Amino acid sequence: MSAHWKQRKEGGGWFAIWLIRSIGRYGGRGLARLLLYPITLYFLLRRPAERRDSRAWLGRALGRPATLRDIARHIHTFASTILDRVFLLSESTRRFDVDVQGVEALHAQLDRGRGVLLFGSHLGSFEVLRVLAQRRPDYVIRVVLDKQHNVAMQSLLDALNPALARNIIDAGQDGPALMLDIQQAVQSGALVALLVDRVQPGGQTVAAPFFGRPAPFPTAPWLIAAVLKVPVVLGFGLYRGGNRYDLVFEAFSDGLDIPRAQRRTAVAALIRRYAQRLEHFARAAPFNWFNFYDFWECDDPVDAAPAAGAVAGDTGPAAARRA
Repeated sequence: MSAHWKQRKEGGGWFAIWLIRSIGRYGGRGLARLLLYPITLYFLLRRPAERRDSRAWLGRALGRPATLRDIARHIHTFASTILDRVFLLSESTRRFDVDVQGVEALHAQLDRGRGVLLFGSHLGSFEVLRVLAQRRPDYVIRVVLDKQHNVAMQSLLDALNPALARNIIDAGQDGPALMLDIQQAVQSGALVALLVDRVQPGGQTVAAPFFGRPAPFPTAPWLIAAVLKVPVVLGFGLYRGGNRYDLVFEAFSDGLDIPRAQRRTAVAALIRRYAQRLEHFARAAPFNWFNFYDFWECDDPVDAAPAAGAVAGDTGPAAARRA
């Protein structure tokens, strides 16, 4: 069985992120992108776990055995989005060509002063959400992020965008404190963004069909949504190569109101519905899948996809077990 995503060693960690940041800021994005090729080669040659996991994921997503070229493209796509974080977090997003779709789902709620939970995933780039902040500076965006698990990323964020860093909600705190922070944010009319596809160690899960096999999904985000009774919108920032991204929003719920006795069944149904939408977008952009570990948590002889916990911000909430 593959190691849990939190046990995966970071691919370069603090030094790698700051090296990319320095080259990107002082040498420009064009020069920095040239370095993505040796970085991709390093992962292909020196990171067998990521290579194995990438092969397994692509085999499922593409419906055929993945080639070494496919794996290289997968890793290069991931590295490209990591590089773009430097620019998305530190400056205007004008250098990027971002096609925004379905944003009315957010406007309808936020323009009425209602808080919204924006559920994302490790499919593509969550940082491209910054485009929304640029276009609507009146919106307050709070991101749920496990600061202790993402020390390198938090340090980078502190340096590049201190104001944004101050709006982080720490997912590493205990469940009641996390719930209170999220509740206060949505009650003030903020958009609270969190990633909901990864299971925290010891977290409660529900299995849902995903690419033909049951996969575990965390229940905590959905319990939080049910307790707070706030609208849920799905968000996907898909990298399309070069400087192009698709930022897609989908209304998922106008506010969950589930009696406590029915929550277990209702949450399981919500997760199955979410898994269907995640699979839809993952099929449309398979090289954007950045869960580089065995997502299905099963022994699989097929070479398995790269665990991106190293450089990607992991923002799943700690737990809402008493919800």
